[in-house]
Amino acid sequence: TNMSDPSRLRESLVKLDVPIETGADVSKSTIARPSKGKKITLPPVESKPNTDDILHAILPPREFADESGKGFLQYVSNQPASRLDVIQLQEKLDQKLMERQARETGICPVREELYSQCFDELIRQVTLNCPERGLLLLRVRDEIRMTIAAYQTLYQSSVTFGTRKQLQAEQGKADLEKRIEELEHNKKGLENKVIELRNKCEAIEKRENERRAMEEKKRREEIDFLKYQGQHLESFLKSLDK
Repeated sequence: TNMSDPSRLRESLVKLDVPIETGADVSKSTIARPSKGKKITLPPVESKPNTDDILHAILPPREFADESGKGFLQYVSNQPASRLDVIQLQEKLDQKLMERQARETGICPVREELYSQCFDELIRQVTLNCPERGLLLLRVRDEIRMTIAAYQTLYQSSVTFGTRKQLQAEQGKADLEKRIEELEHNKKGLENKVIELRNKCEAIEKRENERRAMEEKKRREEIDFLKYQGQHLESFLKSLDK
């Protein structure tokens, strides 16, 4: 794909100029392209800088290369926007949301990207009309992005914390299940011991009852024998008296 053809690039809601080859006439902006990871330095408002300078500092150019490695830059357009452009921007936003199947609610990177492009285009339009207002909108945009990034960091931290707690809970659950299994095994062993002791107790009670019954029978027999002897002696004594 020839990346120098702007129609082959992913279309942005921000209005852009035709790409220019790197090394060609790049005097369109007097501001150097910002390096990645470095904060953009904006001209002070009091210096009354060129509107294009502010515009290209707020919205840096897109940089890309074609298959042959030839570099290109594509700056944002400095053409003022009309009422019709705003209406068309809204229509393009709705169309892109539908084409890229953005979610209407919840977290959606596609919807976030498209609305960010729409806001950048509005900043472009406002900057061309009033650079100071564009700089203020840039501060608002950056503050919103910082807030979203903070919430994303907080969300990721909470997810990590929740995952760690879940793993700890699962590990604790395994330990508790093992402990429960050990206690159930001990319980079963104790129940068997109770049954064994109960059987021994019943056997002892049975033997004791049998022994008591035999002793009572023996005592009754001895008592009966003694009564018989007493009666016999009494009869014999009576017979002697006669």
